[in-house]
Amino acid sequence: MIRFRLREIIMNEEFNSGKRITLGSIAAATGIKQPTLSRIAGTRGYNTTTDNIDKLCRYFSCKVSDIMEYVPDEDLVRGEGHIK
Repeated sequence: MIRFRLREIIMNEEFNSGKRITLGSIAAATGIKQPTLSRIAGTRGYNTTTDNIDKLCRYFSCKVSDIMEYVPDEDLVRGEGHIK
């Protein structure tokens, strides 16, 4: 399963900048609808387009691997699909 790390990226960016980052501000800057961002951030197994991943990478100046990661299904069953 693909696991999105959007919440973690937002928290890191907030810590580094000292400013609050809302899904609304990301939506305004990227053109990605806020409900879509909410699903990416919080819905397990959500499927989004590569265009949205591209926009998020551009917004956060990061790599695709910073936005999402592969977690084998068997790791999820064992409860190992947590933050490294």
